[in-house]
Amino acid sequence: MGCILIEGERVEVQGNALHLDGISKAFGPTRALVDVSLTVAQGEVHGLVGGNGSGKSTLIKIVSGVVRPDSGTIRIGETALSGVLGSRPDEARNAGLRVVHQKSSVFPDLSVAENLALGSEFPRRRFGAIDWRAQRVKASEVLERFGIDAQPADQVQRLRPATRAMVAIARALQDLGDDNPGTLVLDEPTASLPPSEVHVVLDAMRRYAADGHAVVFVSHRLDEVLSATDRLTVLKDGVKVAELSTADTDHDQLADLIAGRHVASTRVTDHVRLAGDGGPGLLVRGLSGGGLKHASFTVERGEIVGVAGLLGSGRSSLLRILFGVTERSAGTVTLLGRQLTPRKPIEAMRAGVAYVPEDRTSEAVFSELSLVENLSIAGQERYWRRGLLRKRRELRDSLTLIDAFGIKCESPSASIAQLSGGNQQKAILARWMRREPSLLLLDEPTHGVDVGAREDIYGLVRQAAERGTCVLVVSSDAEELELLCDRLVVLRDGVTVDSIGVGDRSDGRLEKIV
Repeated sequence: MGCILIEGERVEVQGNALHLDGISKAFGPTRALVDVSLTVAQGEVHGLVGGNGSGKSTLIKIVSGVVRPDSGTIRIGETALSGVLGSRPDEARNAGLRVVHQKSSVFPDLSVAENLALGSEFPRRRFGAIDWRAQRVKASEVLERFGIDAQPADQVQRLRPATRAMVAIARALQDLGDDNPGTLVLDEPTASLPPSEVHVVLDAMRRYAADGHAVVFVSHRLDEVLSATDRLTVLKDGVKVAELSTADTDHDQLADLIAGRHVASTRVTDHVRLAGDGGPGLLVRGLSGGGLKHASFTVERGEIVGVAGLLGSGRSSLLRILFGVTERSAGTVTLLGRQLTPRKPIEAMRAGVAYVPEDRTSEAVFSELSLVENLSIAGQERYWRRGLLRKRRELRDSLTLIDAFGIKCESPSASIAQLSGGNQQKAILARWMRREPSLLLLDEPTHGVDVGAREDIYGLVRQAAERGTCVLVVSSDAEELELLCDRLVVLRDGVTVDSIGVGDRSDGRLEKIV
């Protein structure tokens, strides 16, 4: 048995599975981590939280041997890693550390059995041939052990999102047992899951901890962190600002620590919708196309309307049709009294439509371009004159947007890929808001951003509404829909089936449909 300190009090634990002492790391002039110490006990689920750029990812890379720290010591179980002398990923793995990353955790085109084998090795016949029968038997045993509802031959891409996440976790832990418990680091394991499936992963974390494993849970979703962890470590700008008992911590306290300021959310009942005159700004009737079958609703000028529904409900197809990305097959759309019939995005843009897609990395951010170029790319026509690009004006306008939207960057000329997720999202919003759109389409607008950036983005969206913009928000986060939206329309199997007003949300309907 050992002891750890929580808010100055000594607490008994089974033993330390992971201990970091005085970890520091700088990348040039940027101090990514400053004297960070962390202890995770066996049988504990430990939350590691912080805003984008707080140092979480760097700390995980150091623990797993991918990045060398400038100073500090690392101990996993009874093994002291070589640390500043150059620890390696195989050294951390041999000590019992397993990391499951948010992206590329499984190979979707391969079977469950093949994915599990890649986490260890394929059993072999004589002369080196793979023993596929033995691998299927082994995979069946792993699936049963971890309680995963899948078969060895199932193709991973056909599994439910939560089941895919469980396969990735099982692959990491399959060679660890009760006699050699390990330390499992889960980096945003629920980020891509619908709310209805999140509990599968959170329940599994608790089971692994009960079996003696230590779990480090990294997430931006504070409700999940507070419901599933025993203790919390909060990082901000590379510094550990708090170590807390989860039982003694509430949502607002944790949000304030992460942001370094007071960010208690303003709910919809606390802000005033400024609707325009003369009927709805957006009128949708019988719209279909892609995964959408029949959608009908209205949005007034200055109104923020949320689109709720499970995966496959057609909610993203709705936005893509309105922006001209997906072809419509039927229905009519009127925006500010004019027919909206875009066949491609440029026609939607000319009609006053702006679109922030769900996957900003592949569909919205031009990662090879600078922040300035990303900000100006939706309005390039204003910077070209007689075949020459007026770069001074482009830079001046971009600096104005950077200041107005609170975008944090080392340099406006640096690649946008160097910005945190929250600052990238603010830049995408700034790019569109400079065009003063009549209709703003947002698909998962705060996915993968920290609590401080989330509140900033909510404020920017509300400012757009107050200027008379019609806003449509698709989100799988029930809390986000409640905080941000004036009203909700509900899609099921591609059809609008319900409308939920501000005063109708306490009956629990919202949580059942997202």
